[in-house]
Amino acid sequence: MRNEPDRKEYFNYLQNRSIIGKLYRNYMLYPRLASCLNDRVLDFGCGIGDFLVFRQGTTGVDINPHNVEYCRSLGLAAEVIENGVIPFADHSFDSLIMDNVLEHIPEPEVNAVLNEVLRVLRPGGRLLIGVPGPKGYESDPDHCCFYSEPDLVALFQGVNCRLLELFHMPVNITWLESRISQYCVYALFESPPL
Repeated sequence: MRNEPDRKEYFNYLQNRSIIGKLYRNYMLYPRLASCLNDRVLDFGCGIGDFLVFRQGTTGVDINPHNVEYCRSLGLAAEVIENGVIPFADHSFDSLIMDNVLEHIPEPEVNAVLNEVLRVLRPGGRLLIGVPGPKGYESDPDHCCFYSEPDLVALFQGVNCRLLELFHMPVNITWLESRISQYCVYALFESPPL
């Protein structure tokens, strides 16, 4: 778990991304991700709200209060996750996205996070998970767990989620995964029925 100076530093780090990255997110990545989600969407690990800005009406949660405060200053709906609890009632959302978040969660905490995510997602809801390829994983010292495509699928199937689709961004050319840090694997799941 990050301490306060680390959280402020990570907030500052998120503020300094490139204009090329912003263009990629807004014109290539986010349209593809948004097409997988429907109705009431929760962005788990919303950071500084890039996806919240892109997909109006999406709600964000984050463990970093600096990120949440910044999102709120933009007029975005965002809440702080405290003590591992997402501050919403059971089955509050139809879809949930975790884009480049899972690799930041220490392995001993993953099952508790998945249980909490599934608690706020309606039965049969959509769950979109994105993780970086090897180059992207190595590019951030805050990453603590690497997930290959089979690892990602097995993790969510282990909590009774049904795989709907796998795709790679920016393109499905796996030799890019060790060459560009933006290369990510996405898995779209359906949460367990009630």
